[in-house]
Amino acid sequence: MASETKVNHREKAYSLLKADADKILRLIKVQMDNLTMPQCPLYEEVLDTQMFGLSREIDFAVRLGLVDAHHGKELLDSLEKELTIMHDAYVKK
Repeated sequence: MASETKVNHREKAYSLLKADADKILRLIKVQMDNLTMPQCPLYEEVLDTQMFGLSREIDFAVRLGLVDAHHGKELLDSLEKELTIMHDAYVKK
C-alpha cells in the first residue's frame, strides 16, 4: 500500500508540474498574440519569471523524491523547445 501511495504522489506531482508548464505556454501564447512582441522587455521578464518559478517547483519536487531529476529536466527542455518554436513562428509572421 505504501508503495502504491508513493507512485500515486509521484504521478500527481509530475502531472501538476506538467500543468504548470502548459499554463506557461498558454500565457506566453496569449501575450504574443495580444499584448507584446517577443523583443519587448515585458515579454522577456514574464518568460524568465515563469521559467524560473517552474524550475524551482521542479527542484523542490526532485528534492522531495516525487520527481526524477531526469524527468524534471526533460519537462523544462520540452517547454523551452515549444516556446522556441512559438517564438520563431511569431517572428516569421
